[in-house]
Amino acid sequence: MKRIILFLLFLFPVLVFSQEMEGRIRYLVVNNWTKQMEHLDYLSKQQREKVAYMWGNRSEWKSYSNLFFKANQTKYEASEEKAEPEDEGGYSWRKDVFFQKRDFDKNTQYDGLTMLGKTYLVEDSLAAPKWRILNDLKEVAGHVCMKAFAQDTVRKQKIIAWFAQDILHSGGPAGFYGLPGMILEIDVNEGAMVLTADLIEMKKLTTELDPPAKLKGKKIKQADYDKLIKAHIKEKTEAEEPWFWGIRYI
Repeated sequence: MKRIILFLLFLFPVLVFSQEMEGRIRYLVVNNWTKQMEHLDYLSKQQREKVAYMWGNRSEWKSYSNLFFKANQTKYEASEEKAEPEDEGGYSWRKDVFFQKRDFDKNTQYDGLTMLGKTYLVEDSLAAPKWRILNDLKEVAGHVCMKAFAQDTVRKQKIIAWFAQDILHSGGPAGFYGLPGMILEIDVNEGAMVLTADLIEMKKLTTELDPPAKLKGKKIKQADYDKLIKAHIKEKTEAEEPWFWGIRYI
């Protein structure tokens, strides 16, 4: 009888999420400029220390983002909610076009992104990161999560994801997906940028998954967009300047 009760307790949240697979996950996004600078190996130690000194106690900048999801779709975008009393010291990405939509039934992505003053509409088939699932466990937003690792070869970043197997969905924030459970946390380059779910709402969606109407921008494939990112990073590397000032870190 005890085993049956334990099994039902484990199964209950799985059944709830499978029946109501629709809602919103809010992520707290923490950018740590000092740690981001530490990973720019083309800058001298003196240059990195200078930036760290300039930022002082303001090395972190926090914001919120939202992941709206149904059983077969997700859309990730910046939130209008403020994570800090005064949203100062960081670049305001809310001025830019930014959303990332995934349709798992159609195997398609549709992203709207502003980079260096230009808007791009990235339309392509899905290509999930190459994840390696590890044995570590931790709790995120009340869910026991497993750890997975992937390498971003475009930005040369180490990605750690924590996914909840009791939320039967392969989606996640910031364009990351493809794990056997919803991704509730992303850690880029050992704390340089961390996205952590702090609110999960199961509710009926209306238009949240729709892309903006009458959106204008250059249509492009993901591979071509990656080439633009690589070219920008190469240019900034040669100029010995941080590449992520002016474009998104992930």
